[in-house]
Amino acid sequence: MEVLFILTFALFGLAVGSFLNVVADRLPEGESIVYPPSHCSTCGHALATGDLIPVVSYISLRGRCRYCGAPIPKRLPIIEAVTGALFAFLYLRYGLILQTVVFAFYFCIFLTILVTDFEHRIIPNKIVYPSAVIALVISSYTPGIGIVNALIGGGFGFILFILIAVFSFLVFKKEGMGIGDIKLITLIGIVTGFPMVIVAIYLAIISGGLVAIFLVVTKLKKMKDLIAYGVFLSLATMATLLWGRDILNWYMRFYTY
Repeated sequence: MEVLFILTFALFGLAVGSFLNVVADRLPEGESIVYPPSHCSTCGHALATGDLIPVVSYISLRGRCRYCGAPIPKRLPIIEAVTGALFAFLYLRYGLILQTVVFAFYFCIFLTILVTDFEHRIIPNKIVYPSAVIALVISSYTPGIGIVNALIGGGFGFILFILIAVFSFLVFKKEGMGIGDIKLITLIGIVTGFPMVIVAIYLAIISGGLVAIFLVVTKLKKMKDLIAYGVFLSLATMATLLWGRDILNWYMRFYTY
C-alpha cells in the first residue's frame, strides 16, 4: 500500500510538472494557459495524447518534435521529473496529511517562478499576487506561523529588500534588487513567517554568492552582470520549508558556543 501511495504521488507530480511547464512558457508571453491546447512551439502543430506523457514522450521522441523535428527543450522533462520526485519525497517525509498538500502547492509556485526568472527574468504578477493571498490564508491556520507572523515575515522581507534597492541605487548607481525580487520576498515572508524568512534570505545569499563567484571565476559572467536572484530565492524557500527550523536551531546552538 505504501508503494502504491508513493507511485501515485510521483505520477501526479509528473502530470503537475507538465502543467507547470505550460504556465512557465505562456505567462511570460502573456498567453492563456488554457487555450490553445498544447502544441509545438516551433511548428504550432497540436500535440497528440501520446506526445503529452510526462518524461516518457520526451524519451520516446528522442527529444524532438514528432511533426517538425525541432528540439524539445530539455527543461520540460527535467521539471516534470523534479516535480514527480518532490511529490513522492513530500509523501515519504510527511505522509498523507494536509501539510503534504500545502508544501506541494508551495513547491509548484516556486518551481514555476524559478523557471520564469531563469529563462525570462520575469517573476509574473499573475503568480505572485494570487499566491500571496492564498499563502496568507494558509499561514493563518498553520501552527507556528499565524496571520500576524506571516504579515511580519512579509513586511520584513519587503522592507529589507526595499532598503537594499535604495542603498544600491544611491551608492552604486545601479539596481540592486528588482521589483520582482521585492514582491517575491514578500510572498516568501508570508509563506515562511518570521524568523524563517531570515533563513530563506540567508540561504539565497549564500547560494547566489557561491554561484556568482563560480560564474565570474570561470568567466561565464562579468562582475557587472546581473543574475536571476529569484532562482536562488525560490530554491532557498523550498529548503527553508523542509529544513528551516533545523537550520535555525543549528545556527543558534553554534552561535551560543
